[in-house]
Amino acid sequence: MAYYDVILFDVDGTLIHSRPGIVHCFAYAFQQMGLDPQGIDLSRYLGPPLRWSFAQHFSDPKDVEKAVELYRARYAEQGMHECTLFPGVVPMLQRLREQGLLLATATSKPRDVVLPILEEKGLLPLFDRVGGASMDQSVDTKTAVIRQVLSDPLFAGKRVLMVGDRQDDMKGAADCGLPAVGVLYGYGSKEELEPWHPVFLAGDCEELTGFILKNHTMGMGDNTQL
Repeated sequence: MAYYDVILFDVDGTLIHSRPGIVHCFAYAFQQMGLDPQGIDLSRYLGPPLRWSFAQHFSDPKDVEKAVELYRARYAEQGMHECTLFPGVVPMLQRLREQGLLLATATSKPRDVVLPILEEKGLLPLFDRVGGASMDQSVDTKTAVIRQVLSDPLFAGKRVLMVGDRQDDMKGAADCGLPAVGVLYGYGSKEELEPWHPVFLAGDCEELTGFILKNHTMGMGDNTQL
């Protein structure tokens, strides 16, 4: 039986219902760039990195960067406030911490963007580390974010589990040799997540908490017997 003592959490679609703000800011950026957002499936971009999302529509890197700037300005002004916590997130994080688990984020949002959101929603004190993308392209994929988080000495020698709602989270975990749990209450789907062979699919935060604590407790028991 595998056990874990560090949990990496995606943010959008896993901890925070951020769809309204994200969709609004994408629509704004596309409109400012001369595209009609009504003809674009904006739900595709709930999770993936911004540059990848805009690159699906703009071939010129300068246009991609301009769209990213437009999005981020609007998000800082308005979009970041248009989100809510998924039911059960706070009790889940509190219980995991009480049981001695280390908690970190691994989000495609830049760290400078996610910090004020976590603070506004009261989640910041519940995390040992906040991992996120860079504002530039140096850390701009979920794989790069996870690798950066794992380089923290706090997590050296620990057994780590990634939790997320999209295939980017599953791929990032696989690229870094980590097991992953997929959550079905976010923006992905069972069909999107299953091909990545997650160790568990959680329907809500209660199921997710139960799975993590069961494995953590059994792991502690195994250590006691050694």
